[in-house]
Amino acid sequence: MWQAGCLATLILLTGAVGLIVLLWHLATAIGFSAEGAGGLAVLGVLALAVLVGVAVGGRAVRRMAMPFGDLIDAAGRIEGGDYTARVPERPAGPPPVRALVRSFNGMTSRLEANERQRRTLLADIGHELRTPLAVLQGELEAMLDGVHPPDAEHLEAALDETHVLARLVDDLRTLALADAGALALHREPTDLDILIQEVARSMRPAGDTAAPTIVTAVADDMPLADVDPVRIREVLTNLVSNALRYAPPGSAVTIAARRDDGRPTVVLSVADTGPGVPADLLPHVFDRFARGADSRGSGLGLAIARQLVEAHGGHLGVESSPAGTRFWFDLPLSPTT
Repeated sequence: MWQAGCLATLILLTGAVGLIVLLWHLATAIGFSAEGAGGLAVLGVLALAVLVGVAVGGRAVRRMAMPFGDLIDAAGRIEGGDYTARVPERPAGPPPVRALVRSFNGMTSRLEANERQRRTLLADIGHELRTPLAVLQGELEAMLDGVHPPDAEHLEAALDETHVLARLVDDLRTLALADAGALALHREPTDLDILIQEVARSMRPAGDTAAPTIVTAVADDMPLADVDPVRIREVLTNLVSNALRYAPPGSAVTIAARRDDGRPTVVLSVADTGPGVPADLLPHVFDRFARGADSRGSGLGLAIARQLVEAHGGHLGVESSPAGTRFWFDLPLSPTT
């Protein structure tokens, strides 16, 4: 950029000299004479004006060249793996250049955040895999060493840990497919009323009178939705499971559905009357491996639910207070509706 600035300055000086020569020839052609004090004064003023123009132009070129030099330096640092590189925004710079600097800094901020999330994700995956593997290894070693017999009780404990590992691997695969845009959806016109009733029946606690109950509130005029019923069942199951985990005994978890009159969508929600999501966790509730202090899950359920809803073209949101939590998401209507 320094070389470019010097070249621009040289071009300006050359242009200024050429302009002076041109004006001199024009003045001579119309009979102007530089003899005498008046002629010299006019030429001096003309030369001074041209030099001032060159100085102003050189300053403008310098103001534009400096941010580009900063951009080149920052890009080199990012190429070397330093995602903390930022370009200082110069208030006196041209608006387009300042906009370019802001866009560059926004890009590097996202790169830094993605790198931080990648490292955190790898650490969290290692932590989640370590626990079931350690339990499984301990059970198998105990049976081989004769500490306890390889009976059905201890084999079932080992088998349970393999289920935990398989579920975690399936969750990670679903997230990877969603990130790559390769998550296959088998859409079909779906009666959400039937789907919700099936989810409610399958998840109602059996024989526990103190457990939270599941109630449904589906509008009478619910149209068919253009969704993958298996994936939406997975979303609802995850949300209801979380609600049952935190709802107080004897309370109710409500699965509701209604048509959005303003848009060609339907809105589903799952609400409970539990203690609510902690304020520090609420902004990150859909992040991978985000969990509360008393959470027993892997921290992937809500992240997967969000990916599945967004794959349908919808949005998953949450509203929470000490009086309860409500998760909601919208889905497109069937084209035939």
